[in-house]
Amino acid sequence: MSITKEITRLEKSNVRLNLTIPKEEVQSQYQELLKDYSKNAQIPGFRRGKVPQEVLVRKFGDALKGETLGKLLEKAVDEVFSDENLPRDERPLPYSQPRMEEAPKLEFDQDLTFSLVYDVLPKITIGQWKGLKAEVPEVTITDEDIARELEEIRERNAFVLDRNEGAQAQQGDSVTLSYCELEENGEIVPNSQRDDYAFTLGSGANIYQIDDDVIGMKKGETKEVTKTYPEDSAAGRVFAGRTIKLRITLTAVKEKKLPDLDDELAQDVDEKFNTLDDLKNSVRERLEKSLALRIKDLKINNLLAKIMETTPVVLPESMVRAEIDGRLRNLARRFGTDVDGVLRMMAQTGTNPDEIEKNWQAAAEKGLHSRLIVETLMEEQGIEASDQEVEAELEKIAADTKKPLEEVKKQYEEAQAAEYVKDSIRENKLYELLLAENTIKIGSKTNYLDVMGNNE
Repeated sequence: MSITKEITRLEKSNVRLNLTIPKEEVQSQYQELLKDYSKNAQIPGFRRGKVPQEVLVRKFGDALKGETLGKLLEKAVDEVFSDENLPRDERPLPYSQPRMEEAPKLEFDQDLTFSLVYDVLPKITIGQWKGLKAEVPEVTITDEDIARELEEIRERNAFVLDRNEGAQAQQGDSVTLSYCELEENGEIVPNSQRDDYAFTLGSGANIYQIDDDVIGMKKGETKEVTKTYPEDSAAGRVFAGRTIKLRITLTAVKEKKLPDLDDELAQDVDEKFNTLDDLKNSVRERLEKSLALRIKDLKINNLLAKIMETTPVVLPESMVRAEIDGRLRNLARRFGTDVDGVLRMMAQTGTNPDEIEKNWQAAAEKGLHSRLIVETLMEEQGIEASDQEVEAELEKIAADTKKPLEEVKKQYEEAQAAEYVKDSIRENKLYELLLAENTIKIGSKTNYLDVMGNNE
């Protein structure tokens, strides 16, 4: 089909695509459809395939024109968007449905013109990306860091025993309980009930912060408590400033026994360890690797933040919306539910989903801004991943996961993750280029936990 197209740039990374189909194409499509109707139409008084075209036009004129218009629009749009030479910044985003500004009219004596409006990938001009200066903190793995990791290993290898009948729950016990919120009249607040909720007393790992209320309870005991949460409550904004009445039933009390920190524990953790020192050395090595990766991430993130300052971008609303929706889906996967389930959970705890999304928006926009810079730089610098580099990366993955190379290849093929591997290689090449072209200064000292927990 012979189509004339014209792109007009609009604000917020919108475009208007004007398409013109010559009147000859319009007439040809109409005649083709008319012939098809002539072959298949069944009208009383005429044999099949012998209905005069003027009769068809008189009887089905509007339907013929409508169907012709629909076929022309579909063919034109498909032809334009399936063209591999169409620039990336002229294609609609996957989550941006092109919308027609005005319904076109079909006239046989003139060209057919119509317009589509949709969001496209923002086109950005990279500002300064060389000769920049960024700073990362100075961090050293300490004996305290090693000791904390060893305590976590002890926790993971702890064994749990039921407390004696009638024993009171104590700090550090693993407890299981059922709870619900109560109205002022004693009725249960709808959707507030939960059974088999387990946590460790003293950990604060429960939304109502009821550790102290459970201490001293016995298995099978039920009690009602009234909790008033201050504005700066550790329970978070969900309960800040509220007073809530709860009914709690303790259904299980277990005592946690931690193993001694000795050679036997090291051998239980992994047979490759003979002594506790072997385990400590392994812990230090793991922390140092994690720290090195984190420091590299900080270097790259800080450099990208510098580039953002001279590289403005206008993000389309559909792009930001898709990013926020992705965060919701990820949260749903973490809780083993769907998006509707997450929204229900928010409602049950008094959380406003709109407020959550508003808080996410800034982070989503920052992440998209950074991603666009990375993709644009990779394209401008001609950074690619060769087949040999992909093979080497898969070999590394196989070695790290201790799986046969062919099994790893098969897994990536079945998951259609080959492009992910290529993108990862390309990104790492760009990051190495950024580190080589810019200066990283070592700043003030900080501790391991602060650096590893700072994921901005």
